[in-house]
Amino acid sequence: MQNLVEDFLQHLRHERGQAEHTQRTYKAQLDKFVAWAGGQGLTDWRAVELRHLMAFLQHERERRLARQPAESTRRLSSESVYLEIAAFRAFYRFCENEKLLPVNLAENLSLPRRWKRLPKALTDAEITQLLQPLPVTTPADLCDQAVLELAYASGLRLAELRQLRLEQLHLDAGFVTVIGKGNKERVVPVGQFAVAALNRYLGDAGRPKLVTPRSPANVFLTRRGTPFAAVTLWLRIKNRVKHAGITRNVTPHMLRHSFATHLLEHGADLRVIQELLGHANIGTTEIYTHVAGQRLREVHRRFHPRS
Repeated sequence: MQNLVEDFLQHLRHERGQAEHTQRTYKAQLDKFVAWAGGQGLTDWRAVELRHLMAFLQHERERRLARQPAESTRRLSSESVYLEIAAFRAFYRFCENEKLLPVNLAENLSLPRRWKRLPKALTDAEITQLLQPLPVTTPADLCDQAVLELAYASGLRLAELRQLRLEQLHLDAGFVTVIGKGNKERVVPVGQFAVAALNRYLGDAGRPKLVTPRSPANVFLTRRGTPFAAVTLWLRIKNRVKHAGITRNVTPHMLRHSFATHLLEHGADLRVIQELLGHANIGTTEIYTHVAGQRLREVHRRFHPRS
């Protein structure tokens, strides 16, 4: 069973160009099922029936969550169940297309309703506070400043920032080329503040002092001259948030949300924002209209004399 899962993951990686996060998520969900199936005496995907998938999902809904107290009543969220069913659907679709399994059992699984969470954005004042340069200009500080400026100026995902390479920078022309989800390339303009921060970081006092003989062409490097792991870059951004005196729980993705929200609030077209963010579906981008609408209502409430 595990071999078929590995074939599916290879397909995602090399033919579909799926994001690493998607690959890891699907692998984790399918590995859980394979382990559960082994306990049921199932050793071949051809022996799996719809009732087995249903029994596994019911087991997942009822099991106690890891690292929770024994008396806890918390159970798996509908979001997690959604991901498990999505993994089954993608896996069985692959097996059906490749003629590896005779029938697509997962097409009979219905997805639970997925509530859309409104993205949280930083205010203009918080952005100004966060992007205030530090008085100390070590190479790492210059790197952090360039990451923050570029993240807010371009709306890049954390993975896109980590994987950005020198040949993707076109600072004289004011844009970067980005390889997003599904290996899709897009062109994103970069403002003057981000260009200036990147030029300072790429100068003699910045990136060249981080480079080692084994350093790759990634734009952003750690103090050891290696590319950032996701958690390392996340912690660096969190430390800058704390140093800026911002008490909110700020995640790196909030800079991307702020980029989109502030563009919309200042009159940008939703289709343009979709292209800049690299969303395949306009429906994904439309969630920012709710955020902008809330902001407009708040402004009306505060400043209209008859609000």
